[in-house]
Amino acid sequence: MSYRAPVRDLAFTLEAIAGMADVAATGAFPDYDSDIAGAVLEAAGQFSEEVLAPLNRIGDQQGSHYANGAVTAAPGFADAYRQFAAGGWTGLSAPVEVGGQALPKALELAAYETVHSANMAFGLCPMLSLAAIEALDQVGTEDQKTKYLTKLVSGEWTGAMVLTEPGAGSDLGSLITTATPNGDGTYALNGQKIYITWGDHDATDNIIHLVLARLPDAPKGPKGISLFLAPKFAVNDDGSLGARNDFRPVGVEHKLGIHASPTCVMSYEGARAELVGRPNEGLAHMFVMMNAARLAVGVEGVGIAERAYQHALAYALDRRQGRSVWTGEANAPIFDHPDVRRMLGVMKAKTSAARAICLSTGVAADLARHAGTEDDRRRWKAREDLFTPIAKAWSTDVGCEVASLGIQIHGGMGFIEETGAAQYYRDARIAPIYEGTNGIQAMDLVGRKLSMDGGEAAKAVIADMKATLVTLASLYSGKPLERFATGIEAVQDATLWLLDRKADADGAADVLAAADAYLKLMGDVVGGWMLAKGALAARARLDAGEGDPVWLQGKLDLYEVYAANVLGHVSSRLAAVGQGGDLLKRLTAEALTG
Repeated sequence: MSYRAPVRDLAFTLEAIAGMADVAATGAFPDYDSDIAGAVLEAAGQFSEEVLAPLNRIGDQQGSHYANGAVTAAPGFADAYRQFAAGGWTGLSAPVEVGGQALPKALELAAYETVHSANMAFGLCPMLSLAAIEALDQVGTEDQKTKYLTKLVSGEWTGAMVLTEPGAGSDLGSLITTATPNGDGTYALNGQKIYITWGDHDATDNIIHLVLARLPDAPKGPKGISLFLAPKFAVNDDGSLGARNDFRPVGVEHKLGIHASPTCVMSYEGARAELVGRPNEGLAHMFVMMNAARLAVGVEGVGIAERAYQHALAYALDRRQGRSVWTGEANAPIFDHPDVRRMLGVMKAKTSAARAICLSTGVAADLARHAGTEDDRRRWKAREDLFTPIAKAWSTDVGCEVASLGIQIHGGMGFIEETGAAQYYRDARIAPIYEGTNGIQAMDLVGRKLSMDGGEAAKAVIADMKATLVTLASLYSGKPLERFATGIEAVQDATLWLLDRKADADGAADVLAAADAYLKLMGDVVGGWMLAKGALAARARLDAGEGDPVWLQGKLDLYEVYAANVLGHVSSRLAAVGQGGDLLKRLTAEALTG
C-alpha cells in the first residue's frame, strides 16, 4: 500500500498536546506560526509520500553495495538525497547564520517522522547529519563552523557519528583508536570502527566523520577520550575539495533490516583530523550529538509504527473472511472482527502516545534554550533530560510491538515477504539497540536523570499528571479515570522507592534491576497522560464546533483504548520495579542452564 503522511495527527500533537504555543510565546522563532508549521508538515509529507516511500521496497530488496573500497547507495537513493538537500530539509532548525531556517526543533522532529515512516533506511543519513550539526554548533570553532557546518546544513555534505570499535561497543571508555599530533595543529587517526551508519556512500561529494579517539597522553577510561573531525576529502581554504583522506570502508554489514542503510566497517590509517572541543572531553561533546540522535531514534520508532499501522489497517479493510459480529455480513472485512479491531486500536493508541512523548521532548528542548528566565530554562532542561531516554526506549519498543501486531493482523501472509509487513518489523528491530541500547537508556534514567536533581524532574511530571487527572474527571468516570490515577500512583511509588534505594549504600543492584521496568512504567503512564491531554483538547474543539467531529471523537476513544489495554496493566510494571537485585543475582548461569 502507499504511505500517507499523518499531517493532521502531527499538527494536533504539536499544538494540542506538546505545547508549541509555549515555544512560540518565547519570541525566539519570529518566523514560526501554525500556518508555517502546517506548510512544513504538508511539504515534508508530500516529499516523503512521493519520493521516499516508493524507494523503500527497492532499498530493502537491493540494498547498498560495497566494492573496491567504496559504497554505492541503493538504487534511487542518491538522487532522492540530492532532492532532499535541495528542499532545505537538513536546515530546518539550524541557525540562520549558517544557512538554516531557525525553526523549532519540535517541528523538525515532526517533519522527520514522515521521512522515517516512508523510508527508515534513508532517514538515517540526514538524521546523523542533524546530530553532527548540533555538535559543531555547540562545541565547534568558528573556523569549523565556516568550513564544515554550512555545508552540512545545506545538505551538500553528510555527517557520520563514529564511536563503536570491535572491542568497545557500549563501553566507549575501552576504545583504542589513537590520535597522534602531526605538529601542525592536526592529528593522525589510526584504528578501526564498526557499525558506522552511512559512513560511506555516493550521494554527496564529502562526508564529515566525527570520531572518538585517544591522544597519546590521555588518561585511561572515558576521561581520556577526545572528539575529532575527519572529512572524507580535505577542504581547501576556498571551500574546494582537495585530496582524499586516509580512511576507507572495508565492508558493509549484512543486516536483519534497514538494508539500504550502509552500515560500514571503517579503517583509519593516519587519517588527517582536527580536534573538536577540548582535549579529553570528547565523550561529553559526543553526548551532545548522541542525545540529539537518541531523540531522533525515538521518532524513528514512531515513524515505523505509523507505517506498519497504516499497512495493517489497509489490509484489514481489504481482506475478507468470516461473518461480522456487528453487521451480520458474511465474508466481511477482517476489520469487523473485534480482536482485529482491538489490535488496530492498540497500535494507533500506542503510536499516538509515542509521538506525543517525542514531540513533547522536542518542545522541552526548545524551551530549555529559549524560555524567558533562567529558572524556566533549567526546569525545561530537566524535563528534556528526563524524557529523552523514555522517548528513545519506549517509542522504539512501540515500533517493534506495533510492527509485530501488523504481522499478526496479516496472519500467515504477514510472514511472507511479498506483503511488505515483515520489512517493517525487520527494520524496526534495530532501533531499540543503537544509539545506546534500551537497557542503557533505562540505566541512564534511574542512574543519572533521577540523581541530577534528587528526583525533582520526575516529581514535577507527577504533579503535572495529577493536575490533568483533575480536569479529566469532566470527561470520564469509572475505569478510564481510575486507571490513570492508579498509573500516577504507581509512578510516584516507584520513583520514591528508587530514590530511597539510591540513597542506600547497598541499593545499587536493586536500582539497576528495576531500571527497565521503571522506564516502561514511566512510558506507559506518561503516554496515557499525553493521550488524556489530547482527549481534553479534542473535547474542547468539539464543544466549540471546530474540526472534524468523527476524527476528534476518535481522540477521546483512543484514550479509552489506551487506558484499558496499557494503563490497566501498570500494577505488573510496578511489581517488576521491586523485584530486587538479590533475585537476579541468584539466577546464575548454572541456574538458567537446562
